[in-house]
Amino acid sequence: MLAVVNSPQMRSACPLLPELRIELDYRELRRHEHRRDGGFYFSALCYAQQLWRSGHAGRALLALTRALYADLNGDEPDLLAWPLPYDAFRWIVENHHSDDFPGNPRLSFQHQACRIRGLRREIRSARAWALWAIVCRVRPQLPSDPTCPEREAADIAVLLEKSGLAGEVILWKNSMR
Repeated sequence: MLAVVNSPQMRSACPLLPELRIELDYRELRRHEHRRDGGFYFSALCYAQQLWRSGHAGRALLALTRALYADLNGDEPDLLAWPLPYDAFRWIVENHHSDDFPGNPRLSFQHQACRIRGLRREIRSARAWALWAIVCRVRPQLPSDPTCPEREAADIAVLLEKSGLAGEVILWKNSMR
């Protein structure tokens, strides 16, 4: 934690993420060590806000992805106060000034969804597909990988329903408006 956030060069805050009173850096997520619980989730949301406000839209999307990949059971106080950040993710993709992200988010989430391994693979893959679908909706001009199969919205909803949290499909569908 570094300085008070009031710098004139900072972007306006994302209204769907926690507002910061102090500036954060990468150590905010490291302080949780290997725990990926509700505290990590909230830190990732705050760090995403910091990255967005500092002009790093692509890194903010990655921080939101880390929040979505946290190991949550649905009753964490921070999750109840700040629902899964599908709307915040969409807001950042919509409000970034160009298609120039450090890396193509459409391609990145398509690859994550197809190739993700390890613990909680099913929910992490389902959420990667959900994020991919949001990017496709907001920025359809971004190229995809024709060698990696794509999913229909109905298939993504089934995946989220099967392995996601209660109400997660509704949150995602609302972000797809």
